[in-house]
Amino acid sequence: MATNLDLDDKLIEKARKLGGHRTKKDAVTRALEEYVRWLKQKAIVSDFGTIDYDIDYDYKKQRRAA
Repeated sequence: MATNLDLDDKLIEKARKLGGHRTKKDAVTRALEEYVRWLKQKAIVSDFGTIDYDIDYDYKKQRRAA
């Protein structure tokens, strides 16, 4: 999918050099992958403290039963 974006050339060039990417496309693709990964992690972190656990659950007993 071809897309025309008005991006900051200096910023992309810095990212390309620092990341060791051969092309601007490689740098932008990597940046988007990292952004998606960060958003997923952020969603998981927001679940911390919201899940109730059974304090009597014995995972070692469950392993022996299998």
